[in-house]
Parts: sequence; structure tokens; C-alpha cells
Amino acid sequence: MKDKEIILFDLDGTLTDPKEGITKSYQYALSAFGIEENPDDMVRFIGPPLRETISRHYGFSPADTEKAVAKFREYFSETGLLQNAVYPGVPELLQALYDSGRTLAVATNKAAVYTRRILEHFGLARYFAFVSGDEMDGSLTKNGKREIIRIALEAVGSTNAVMIGDRKHDIIGAIEAGIDSVGVLYGYGSREELADAGATVIAESVEALSKIWKG
Repeated sequence: MKDKEIILFDLDGTLTDPKEGITKSYQYALSAFGIEENPDDMVRFIGPPLRETISRHYGFSPADTEKAVAKFREYFSETGLLQNAVYPGVPELLQALYDSGRTLAVATNKAAVYTRRILEHFGLARYFAFVSGDEMDGSLTKNGKREIIRIALEAVGSTNAVMIGDRKHDIIGAIEAGIDSVGVLYGYGSREELADAGATVIAESVEALSKIWKG
């Protein structure tokens, strides 16, 4: 991994912990359909594409899925976006990688417009050469995360890269894009999920992730 020039980071569950904002946004959206959910039961929804999650878990029609997405964003864009926290040690990791001359980028299933606002708010935007996120219509994540990663790699002009993320979508997308991956366990995916998806390396903590590039 030390020879990788390009390091792609997922956002939710990797750079920041979005549990409060995302679960409350789901609660708000689902309540419009008379569905009540416990926030702790919805942490499994952190990471996968929004539309995929709503339609798959609740059996919504395409029309109702779009209504639920609109309600989710009604809350998320005003409040949930910043009900979020940077994981301890992440700013120091980004600074060290940036200072080493590596190129950093974000590759996330979250809409790019929201991702940029989050990175700016938490003072992380300056580390990243490019932000690759979904369109508001979900068109880039219809077939997984491969397209999000491909766009990031094309923007930075190299495939000597590694994808870092906490869910299987990050790992599978990296494999489909032809690059290595690091699965992190401090986010919302289990060791079993990441190993079964084919993660090249698994890091238990931000500290363990940092050690990959030390020395």
C-alpha cells in the first residue's frame, strides 16, 4: 500500500460518523409513510445508496421511493447534514498523507453537493484534489460504486490507487475498478462483510490505518 500515489476515501463511516443525521433523516422520511423506526436499527443504512436502501428495505414503488428521497433530503439538507462528527485522528491522517505528496480524493455514494458542504464545514476540503459523489438523481450509483471510483481516478489521472471504506460497496467498487482496497472497522461494516467482499487489507482503527503508510 505504501507505493500508492492516489488514496480515495469514502465519506460516511470512514472520514466522518454521520449516524445521528442520517438516521434522523430516515426517520423523518419514513414517518411521512406512517413507518416508525428506531435509529439504532437504521445504522445498517449508512453507506449504501439512498434509493436502493429505501426501495429494497420497504418495498416502495419507484414513485414512493422518490417521495421518500425528497422527504429525507428535506431534513438532511437543513439539519441532518451537520449532525455529524469527524472521527478522531482523521485530520492528522489526512495531513500526514497530504504532506507526503500523495493525492487524496473522496469517492462516496452521497450526493457530491452535500459531500462538499460537509468537507468544508469540518475543514477537510483542503486535503482533497477531487470529490466524486453521486448526482441528485442517483444515476451514478445505480450499478454500485464503480462509476464513482472511475470518475475519481479519471480526474486525478492515475490508477495507482487504493480505495478506503467501511462497507462492502467500497470494496466491490474498488475491485470492479481494478484497484486495491482497505476496509475499516471503526465505521459501519463488519469484518465479515469486508472480508467476504474481498478487501485487500482490513484496518481496525484510524491508528491502524495510519500505520499502513508509516515507515
